[in-house]
Amino acid sequence: MTRIAIVGCGSIGRRHLANLHQLGYRDLLVFDPLDSVRDMARRDFGVTACDDMTEVWARDPDVSIIATPSNLHTPLAMAAASVGSHLFVEKPLAHTVDRLDSLQDLVVAKGLVTMVGCNMRFHPGPVQIKRWLDEGAIGGVIAARIKTGSYLPGWRPQQDYRQSYSASPEWGGAMLDCIHELDLAVWLLGEAELRAAVTRPATSLGLATDGLAELILEHATGALSNVHVNFVQRNYRRSIEIIGELGTLHWDFTTGRVDLYGADGSLTRSLEQPTDWQVNQMYVDELCYFMECVRTRTQTFNPIVSAARTLRVALEARNGR
Repeated sequence: MTRIAIVGCGSIGRRHLANLHQLGYRDLLVFDPLDSVRDMARRDFGVTACDDMTEVWARDPDVSIIATPSNLHTPLAMAAASVGSHLFVEKPLAHTVDRLDSLQDLVVAKGLVTMVGCNMRFHPGPVQIKRWLDEGAIGGVIAARIKTGSYLPGWRPQQDYRQSYSASPEWGGAMLDCIHELDLAVWLLGEAELRAAVTRPATSLGLATDGLAELILEHATGALSNVHVNFVQRNYRRSIEIIGELGTLHWDFTTGRVDLYGADGSLTRSLEQPTDWQVNQMYVDELCYFMECVRTRTQTFNPIVSAARTLRVALEARNGR
């Protein structure tokens, strides 16, 4: 039986715990610094809740899910890798590049399967965009626009957003917290270099951290992409538009539709998101994919070494290139 440690049991850690339990995993270890959260894990899921990290590593987990604030990701991932635990690290991989090279060397030396959270790669909209791109439906890609806008105070209404890790000028901010869009740009169009970036602080929320970022990337293929992220927008918006030599692709999160426009500019195909699809499904699919990679000892499509390259672009943008 695979033993899985969930380190950090806030909103995303709790989601992973519930999904693993739903998938039938029972040998689960949980650590969270809050007594109330550990009590919840014992009561609601019947799992072993450890009182400190020493106990977690002493129990020799086969897999560790690091779901703490991002400033703790690297040291915890290093500790997990040191005991030979395969690694799922929530996004962003870290808030700094410090010790990332050492972490990469360690997971390679240990032969570990690793993955950094990228649940939007499991959303049916971007999945269909990727499928059509791979099929050459719009020919060579010229440019793309990938955007997300949302309102930080509405993310976790039960919590004062000003006390959340997202509000931290050091390890929070829209660029790191909304790194999914940068990850999608790299997944869909290939590795990229940052050509320009502008950020603005979230002053409308009373925060000093970045609340908006605008990036221009040049991909290895020559394609350009514009990535926009913000968490100061009152209405939720998320979309992808990709311009090709033979057509255009467009996906809108709100409508749940993916459109393919042909060479004559007319709508050629349109696919609707399944009506019974639930947001949590992409998190379930993400875990299933990762655990299958662990089972078969196959490296994932977003290992630490790849996510580290994306993180470096995000940090370069955040530092105001």
